[in-house]
Amino acid sequence: MSEVVMREPGTGRATWAMQSLFEHLLEPHESAELGVALVTQPPGVATPLHRHDREAEAFYVLDGRLDYQAGDELFELYAGCFIHLPAQVPHAFRIRGDSPARFLALTAPAGLLHLYDEVGIPATERRLPGADGLTPEVEIPKWVEAAPRYGMTVVGPPIPE
Repeated sequence: MSEVVMREPGTGRATWAMQSLFEHLLEPHESAELGVALVTQPPGVATPLHRHDREAEAFYVLDGRLDYQAGDELFELYAGCFIHLPAQVPHAFRIRGDSPARFLALTAPAGLLHLYDEVGIPATERRLPGADGLTPEVEIPKWVEAAPRYGMTVVGPPIPE
């Protein structure tokens, strides 16, 4: 099922996870085919090398810099860059520089972005979390437990600092 969705700025549901802000722009109950979130992440945030069994992902960078590993290739992404990752491609990224990165995250089919709801908490404001967010020590065990339900498998370490 899909429906027409229009969101004004700042009206989507928001989640704090990975010391980051995820603003959900398209929910699975609105479209089974596509998930969309506006993501803001602080410098230094990194994911381990991982793959998704079902979902393709794409990212369009609005602000900031990311190093992005996709398979055996390493890319430097900056404002205006786009990357598409088919399902099963191992990938990881690290936010670089001194300022947060903002990017549009897309998943097909929808549903993967709810993983952040399971491991994070509802954002009380549209900003990066501070002491009111979860620490990695609290969040990482949640990731380990939830990831298999979303077809996500960790296959290696993060991109080095």
